[in-house]
Amino acid sequence: MHIIRSTDYRRMPWKNGGGETREIIASPAGASLENLDWRVSLATVAADGPFSVFPGVQRTLCVIHGAGIQLQAGDRAPADLYVSSEPYTFDGEVATSARLLDGPIEDLNVMSRRGRSQHRVRRFVLDHSILLDTTAQSLIVYCQSGDLKCAAESLQADDSAMFVDPAGPIRLHTTRTAEVIVVEFFLSRSLIPDY
Repeated sequence: MHIIRSTDYRRMPWKNGGGETREIIASPAGASLENLDWRVSLATVAADGPFSVFPGVQRTLCVIHGAGIQLQAGDRAPADLYVSSEPYTFDGEVATSARLLDGPIEDLNVMSRRGRSQHRVRRFVLDHSILLDTTAQSLIVYCQSGDLKCAAESLQADDSAMFVDPAGPIRLHTTRTAEVIVVEFFLSRSLIPDY
């Protein structure tokens, strides 16, 4: 397990120059936007406008702070996303635009490049312990709010933990309510299991 503190996230501009991203982790390490296999990052959206285009990339977005955002991805119906919403997945090459519902928001973005990897994103509100049983090659736990024990380590709000080829279940524990996002990455030849 590798703990990634929020102070260690890498700041970088959006691909379209419209804002800034805090990159939690990417594979391979230090990958550019053009050659990454996958990435987990955080972004503040402060104004309405288009999203960057990422050909060949599957994306998933979770709102983590703010009132919410409406996404228009290609020909799909507009989707209103809130802190309580399920993760929203869309194609990176599709023209996508955002409209803020009531002020700036912060979101967590997950990307995986088709043919190299696949991902799954799940949200949890915890007030106890759970065991995460996974077949993923890489798993990232992001503590959205609260305090969280991840295996034997402590995560504060905005911290993350990464597991590579986790052997056995991963225990998450909190003594008060914590909001958690779990991201799993699978090799492209693997099937994402149904739970």
